[in-house]
Amino acid sequence: MPTGRVKFYDDVKGFGFIAAEDGSEVFLHASALPQGTSVKKGSRVEFGIADGRRGAQALSVRVLEQPTTMAKMARPSAEDMAVRVEDLIKWLERAGNDLRHGRYPDQARGQQVAAVLRRVADDFDA
Repeated sequence: MPTGRVKFYDDVKGFGFIAAEDGSEVFLHASALPQGTSVKKGSRVEFGIADGRRGAQALSVRVLEQPTTMAKMARPSAEDMAVRVEDLIKWLERAGNDLRHGRYPDQARGQQVAAVLRRVADDFDA
C-alpha cells in the first residue's frame, strides 16, 4: 500500500489531500478514515487508491503517525488557551440552554462550536 503525509485536511469540510511518497497528490475524504479518527497536516498515512471523477482518491486510510513535535511548537501559550477555553465554555453554555428549551443551535453556530472544540482539543492533545 502507498504511504504519504497529509498535506491539508479540513475537519469541518471533511476533506483534504495527501502528498504521496511518489510525489503525487491524492484526494482524502472523511469517509476514507476509520470511524472516530482524525488527521492533521503532517500525519503519516497508508492508503489505497481509486480513480475518482477528479483524479486519484484515497481509500481505507490507516494513520501510521500523528505529528507531535511541530504541533507542540505551534501550540498557543497557556494564557491564550485560557481565553479560548473560557470562550468555548460560554458557547457551550448557550448551546446547553438552547437544548434545554428543545432547540438545537442553528447550523452556522453548530459548525462554529464544533470547529472551536476541535481546535481546542487538538491544542490540548499536542
